[in-house]
Amino acid sequence: MTDLLADARAELYQADPDNFMPRRQELAARAREAGEPDAAKQIGALRKPTRSAWVVNRLVRTHPEATARLAELAAELRAGGLDGGRIRELTTARARLVDELTQQAFDDLPAPTAAVREEVTATLDAALADPEVAANLGTLVRAAHWAGFGLGDGTPAPAPPAAKTKKPAPVEPSAERERRHREKIMEAERAVAQADQAADAANAAERRLEDAVRRLEAELAQARQQLAEARRQAYRAESQQRRAGETLSRLRG
Repeated sequence: MTDLLADARAELYQADPDNFMPRRQELAARAREAGEPDAAKQIGALRKPTRSAWVVNRLVRTHPEATARLAELAAELRAGGLDGGRIRELTTARARLVDELTQQAFDDLPAPTAAVREEVTATLDAALADPEVAANLGTLVRAAHWAGFGLGDGTPAPAPPAAKTKKPAPVEPSAERERRHREKIMEAERAVAQADQAADAANAAERRLEDAVRRLEAELAQARQQLAEARRQAYRAESQQRRAGETLSRLRG
């Protein structure tokens, strides 16, 4: 990995994803101008992260100790051979660490939607159980979810049944293999482009909904203030009405 590629990864996965696409183009162009076409190609292929993935990337890049804390606890969880008391202790520690890091991730960010917060929590929890998720912290493109059970202690799964012996497949001509390989590359490139478009559309929809939620929350707060003021005015009017009635009664008496 060249310095240009490493620097581009660091910048793109830490900066707000709203600016990802234009900045990626600028960095790829800079690499081409620097005479590093391979780096430019790899930079141009970097995937835009979802908002929740960006929050986790930003956390581990700005607070490296978060990664160390996750790795330390993950090693304890995978140790295996634990008694009931130790398991309960680690389960509590796991929940506490994930909660602390989730809170830290949003400390200097606007209040997130419930969905984004849940995805950040799920990703941090998955990083404790799945080494692949942990290895990609900092360059995640989407939220991760742990699909296993228990503490993720690394207990090996049962070995699959032995595969039946198959006859060797006939060897394809090299030209045919190359043609099929090119077709697969083109198909993969189309799939990546479609996935990028879908991710961009989903991110745009998420931003629109976040704006709508913030607007509705502001309107609700204003309505509550108006309601409180109306109640105070009604109380004052009732008090004035009661005092006027008492004065009238005394004058008539």
